[in-house]
Amino acid sequence: YGFQVQAMGVPAGLAVPPIQNQPIVKEGTIWMPIPPSLPNCPPGLEYLTQIDQILIHQQIELLEILTGFETNNKYEIKNTLGQRVYFAAEDTDCCTRNCCGPSRPFTIRIIDNLGHEVITLQRPLRCSSCCFPCCLQELEVQAPPGTPVGYVVQNWHPCLPKFTIQDEKRMDILKIIGPCVVCSCCEDIHFEVKSVDETSTVGRISKQWTGFLKEAFTDADNFGITFPMDLNVKMKAVMIGACFLIDFMFFEHAGDNQQRTGVWQ
Repeated sequence: YGFQVQAMGVPAGLAVPPIQNQPIVKEGTIWMPIPPSLPNCPPGLEYLTQIDQILIHQQIELLEILTGFETNNKYEIKNTLGQRVYFAAEDTDCCTRNCCGPSRPFTIRIIDNLGHEVITLQRPLRCSSCCFPCCLQELEVQAPPGTPVGYVVQNWHPCLPKFTIQDEKRMDILKIIGPCVVCSCCEDIHFEVKSVDETSTVGRISKQWTGFLKEAFTDADNFGITFPMDLNVKMKAVMIGACFLIDFMFFEHAGDNQQRTGVWQ
């Protein structure tokens, strides 16, 4: 990656055609090649047409480790080759982060390798307890910013984490079902993405085990998302949004007591 191939033995006067579809290196980071624009595809989502798996790595914040002071979360979104597809950053104020903890409302801005904001995730302040089924979690996904393309809606269930992925018209498209106990040691935690009738599995959102030290002392999590290659790019973007909502609800530390929001909190 990043090597420039030099043509040898080219007769004088003949131009060497540029190398197309090569990874882009910026400040030591390898970015996924920029795909061509596609009709009826929101700008910036063309990347998602070429992949069926995404890796999301939350960056470790030294200030949080040393002081427990909650900072804005930042994430790298990569393909299976390790090339960065997007970079995501939380945009909330200091008071909201440290007073509301993992239950905080947030805006997450996702940018491409040109620095353009291509996806915006907005989470309002809602309750996450199963005791209050009238005000459960919801996330709006916009692509481009200001244009809703889908929603992630938490469904009431006494013990299971359940969500519905909806399109921009609020029509149910997919379901997400998590394990009864969202806690494990030395293994990944899987949230299955299923058809609306929940009879077939079409994808998965997985919280990856990162080791004892990282799990104990940081809230920097790694996730993997798989989906069909031919899934609508808007729904792929909504699945990325669902991953962030799941991270905040179940795997984000809540201040010093290390409690986490979820079905029961």
